Amino acid sequence: MIVAGLALAVMGLGGGIWLGRQQASRGPDDGRRRALESQLQTLEQQQASGDADPASQQRQLELLVALDRKAEATTLLEQMADRDPQRWQLRLLLAELRRDQGDLSGAAREARQLLNLHPDQIEALQLLSLLDREQGQTNQAIQRVQRVYARQTQPKTQPAALATGLLLAELLDRQGSAGQAEAVLIKLASAFPADQRPLLARALLQQQRGNVKGAQALLNQARALKPGSKDPTLDQVATAWGLEALKGPSTSPTSSARPRRSGTGSQTP
Repeated sequence: MIVAGLALAVMGLGGGIWLGRQQASRGPDDGRRRALESQLQTLEQQQASGDADPASQQRQLELLVALDRKAEATTLLEQMADRDPQRWQLRLLLAELRRDQGDLSGAAREARQLLNLHPDQIEALQLLSLLDREQGQTNQAIQRVQRVYARQTQPKTQPAALATGLLLAELLDRQGSAGQAEAVLIKLASAFPADQRPLLARALLQQQRGNVKGAQALLNQARALKPGSKDPTLDQVATAWGLEALKGPSTSPTSSARPRRSGTGSQTP
């Protein structure tokens, strides 16, 4: 679904914090935890003495998340974001960390602050849209994204309009306005004729409606944008939908198997 460009691909906690999350999810044993806490204590001492550099602060952040000390991680990240406002990624990570702790209003505040500084920042727009949806305010999210999309397409279409338009189509589809979503995608395909994503997104809409032939045709159009090249992404989409006939040349003996119809499936949130 993300490949098709419709999923709300909200940025997670970033590489470093993602590592921390992975460590936490594995549930470090007592020995591992003691080692992490020892590292953290050393870094906290550096922070207190003013000797911490950006790399050590990043590591401190990872350790706090790994040890599930998210409140302290939030405080540290807020200090880092305030000290370096040009690094918009820090503000976005802070918003996601607040959301992860259930502070939806705080997360929305951080995302809005980021959009005030960078109005075309798609990750912040995606996150704020997700927060609206989680609170049952999909219409509000649609109206906000429509305003940004209108600004990016009038009088001339800007490159940023592609990602914004895909997000708008996703929101419209989730609201039940699949026709409006497809209209946006058709305009995107016309404005960005060399990009596969609007075609893939339309293919997803058709597949969800049970229109397998329509999905096949659109996937073929997307493949035609890169003639002569084997595209594993399209192969993965075709396989997921059971459209084996769309896959490129393969050494697999089953590659020529008769295509099977798939159901509409469920959409990944």
